[in-house]
Amino acid sequence: MNDQPKVKRVLQLRMRSPTPDASQLLAFLRTAIPFYQGISGGRVRLFRNVDDPAQFTQVVEYETPESFELNRHQIASDPRLRAYLDGWRTMFPGALEVDVFEDVTEG
Repeated sequence: MNDQPKVKRVLQLRMRSPTPDASQLLAFLRTAIPFYQGISGGRVRLFRNVDDPAQFTQVVEYETPESFELNRHQIASDPRLRAYLDGWRTMFPGALEVDVFEDVTEG
């Protein structure tokens, strides 16, 4: 699988926190970094909206084999990812929005 062509993706998870305090979110995020790095070598960051401090966006930049990306429901059904997303949902009473993007800047 290592010699397959890879595609770059950017995953965004948007959520609203009960408070603007990022410490609990950062602690939870740090537990997920090994998961993201293990499956994709990804870079993980957490952003807080400066105009709405209770709104956060987690951004994960990763590469994945093209064949694996084409069958993304396999990723979504991974028990580790599902447990992680369930953890996010318990921390945030509102909706958790998830989007996956490709960078088209360089053509």
